Amino acid sequence: MTDTKRPFSNPLALAILVLLYERPMHPYEMATTMRERRKEHSIKLNYGSLYTVIEQLLRANFIGVREVLREGKRPEKTVYELSAAGEIELIDWMRELVSSPVKEYPAFEAALSLLPVLPPEEVIDLLEIRDGLLQKTLDEIAVDERNCREMKLPRLFSLENEYFKAITLAEQKFSKKLLTDLRQNAGGMRSGWSEMRKQHLASKSAGARKSQAQAPANRENQKRKENHERKNS
Repeated sequence: MTDTKRPFSNPLALAILVLLYERPMHPYEMATTMRERRKEHSIKLNYGSLYTVIEQLLRANFIGVREVLREGKRPEKTVYELSAAGEIELIDWMRELVSSPVKEYPAFEAALSLLPVLPPEEVIDLLEIRDGLLQKTLDEIAVDERNCREMKLPRLFSLENEYFKAITLAEQKFSKKLLTDLRQNAGGMRSGWSEMRKQHLASKSAGARKSQAQAPANRENQKRKENHERKNS
């Protein structure tokens, strides 16, 4: 892993630098090229954020304005190009991303870390739903793979799809194993989980009853305090 602090961490900034490494482009051409190559499946793309990141790269002197095109009454188009500093940043950034693993924070991992808030019976149902959705995703990946073969697309240009398939398969394998363990109460996981929740809910209920029982006395004490303060004011 690396502790390098970069001016940018947004993958969209990286994509813009790569596109301008190929040739100068205006923003619409950048977005169109990314969509034609289906890069929006790997890099979140919308026009608002695209223009924002372009402005940030300009301020950092990683890109510059090549020319401004005007065609009749159409809005002008600003064509950007990669600067020398931008090329250095691009190559260094890519080397870091390929070589250095980085801790990421997937939403499913976060949910797993907080799973006891749900009853195990419900989690079983939810994992069944997740398994079905993961299989649907894998079926869609298979269609994409077939399309790539039919187009004779070099493997180099679809590596992100291979990676996505690998992590989807790994997640499905994990989810299926967890689902089986819960169904079979492997290691007493399900029964222990249910007992823990039972104790927690009982304690929570007792605390609520205690608070309700104390409420009249608390209100009476508050009234006495207010009366005392009024007499002394």
